[in-house]
Amino acid sequence: MNKKIAIFHNYMDNIGGAEVVTLTLARELKADIYTTNINLDKIKKMSFSNIKIKSVGKVPINPPFKQQLALSKFRKLNLGNKYDFYIIAGDWAISGAANNKPNLEYFHSPVNELWEFKEYIRAYLKPWQRPLFDLWVWFNRKLYRKYFKHVQKKVANSKNTQGRIKKYLKSDSIVINPPIETSKYTYKKTGDFWLSVNRLFKNKRVDMQMKAFSKLPNEKLIVVGSYEMSKHFSEHADYIKKIKPKNVEILSWVDNEELIGLYANCKGFITTAVNEDFGMTPVEAMASGKPVIAGNEGGYKETIIDGKTGFLIDDINEEKLAEAIRKISAELKNKQNQEKYKKACQKQAKKFDVKVFIEKIKEQIE
Repeated sequence: MNKKIAIFHNYMDNIGGAEVVTLTLARELKADIYTTNINLDKIKKMSFSNIKIKSVGKVPINPPFKQQLALSKFRKLNLGNKYDFYIIAGDWAISGAANNKPNLEYFHSPVNELWEFKEYIRAYLKPWQRPLFDLWVWFNRKLYRKYFKHVQKKVANSKNTQGRIKKYLKSDSIVINPPIETSKYTYKKTGDFWLSVNRLFKNKRVDMQMKAFSKLPNEKLIVVGSYEMSKHFSEHADYIKKIKPKNVEILSWVDNEELIGLYANCKGFITTAVNEDFGMTPVEAMASGKPVIAGNEGGYKETIIDGKTGFLIDDINEEKLAEAIRKISAELKNKQNQEKYKKACQKQAKKFDVKVFIEKIKEQIE
């Protein structure tokens, strides 16, 4: 495929799963990335190099100005005939579809702040903030639907996200699961610590993990948890650190090599996000041969095989989470069980490999 491709992503200054998908697309398709804020140091530490990343202009770190300005900057972006194809891979970059065609959008979810997690976010706001938030949501839903009409191909990262696109935007889409570089993950041993990798956001429910491990003094948890530096996010991160029990360690940032090492040597993996869009980290853990404990909801239902590659917990809470940790810890004392989990997990993870993802994306572009 010899097409010249540009990828639009709202911000590249805090690298999570969505940003890794964008960087993987850019590397595999030899595409240029257009974004706002950039942290090249973090991108290099995630083992991505020689990728052309261009800024359309910086935006503030605090919402709602961050989102609004990103939307505005991509709306004004008109690259004419500079590229053969455009991929929108970030929620607030959807306005870039208006002037840049032919295009495809890879949806991690229709903006969660506007739809799926609106009430969840609203519940944490002060009473005087709620009417302002409601007005902001109403205004941006109108804008989003307007720009959505310019998206020519809709690709969802999971059946869960596909359902949201149908529910909130009354549109069909196809599913292509995110890419996992399964070959770079490896199993070294069943270690003495559990691992959790997530942004320290409220909807990730890391506080539930803290409370569960406070009931498990003989277990250890390492949380790799970055967060954006806005006031709203840093306040919640401070709360998590405040309630952290002694048997939990929080690492705010690790490079790619260190993260792979943590996966390779952990006992198992824990993830507790509310109705996760897809969830790449559980697949990374399974590629490392490690069982995963998660809530029986969202994208986790599409990747984790309950009882085979880990546990899916109905109506997850700290008591149920603690009980599942005890159960798998007991199982993993047996070498045969370690091997059983390793084989099942690595086999399941291969279904989500980068090669599978890129082949399907190329089909859509062609």
